[in-house]
Amino acid sequence: MRKHIVAGNWKMNCTFSEADDLINAIMEQLEQKELPRDTQLIVCPPFPYLEMTTDYANDSYFMVGAQNVSDQEKGAYTGEVSAAMLESMEIDYCIVGHSERRAYYGETNATVAAKVNQLLQHGIKPIVCVGEVLEEREAGKQFEVVKKQVEQGLFHLSADQLREVVIAYEPVWAIGTGKTATPDQAQEIHAHIRSLLATKYGKEIANDISILYGGSCKPSNAKELFACPDIDGGLIGGASLKADDFMAIAMAF
Repeated sequence: MRKHIVAGNWKMNCTFSEADDLINAIMEQLEQKELPRDTQLIVCPPFPYLEMTTDYANDSYFMVGAQNVSDQEKGAYTGEVSAAMLESMEIDYCIVGHSERRAYYGETNATVAAKVNQLLQHGIKPIVCVGEVLEEREAGKQFEVVKKQVEQGLFHLSADQLREVVIAYEPVWAIGTGKTATPDQAQEIHAHIRSLLATKYGKEIANDISILYGGSCKPSNAKELFACPDIDGGLIGGASLKADDFMAIAMAF
């Protein structure tokens, strides 16, 4: 049975002291509230705070994810962080293919596939982001775009490898804009992704894969979104920077 997952992507936010305060606030909430059954909480801070976050996670009920990884094993790649480095820090998850990485840093589906390979080789679960921009949505190309991203980013994997992957659907037009895909719009694409997986790998494996919604999910809409049959949680941006909001989303199940 697939897990419910709520992952907080802090992006490039928080000073060291602010990060420390936020983690402590999340832990305080976890001590007061029991997460719903089969719900996994993941915190994805910036690279400099990963060690601090893993130290706290050892005494708490959340897991730790990185926001990015190199597509190379090691070498002269100034500023990059390898999957082996993340593995040595006991990082559980890593986001790859986020729309901001694709838009600002030119990451392609081939880049995403290479990063997925690196992570799986080092026992780290990839959270693979897919989704269409506004122009593609308005042109009715959302299914075509997402299909290409899923196929080129993941379909080289074996069935056993795919079981280690989490997928996050990002309607890019709804990130940081205050807009949110309606539950019907979100469910439609989530079901489309699961059907693509079922066609390639079979229904049993497709039904084991957690697919998260990643477009301006917040406490006010999380319960309605998470009630959809193919939405298994959220990749949370701005709301993950407030412990109360982040936990309210996690409790929406």
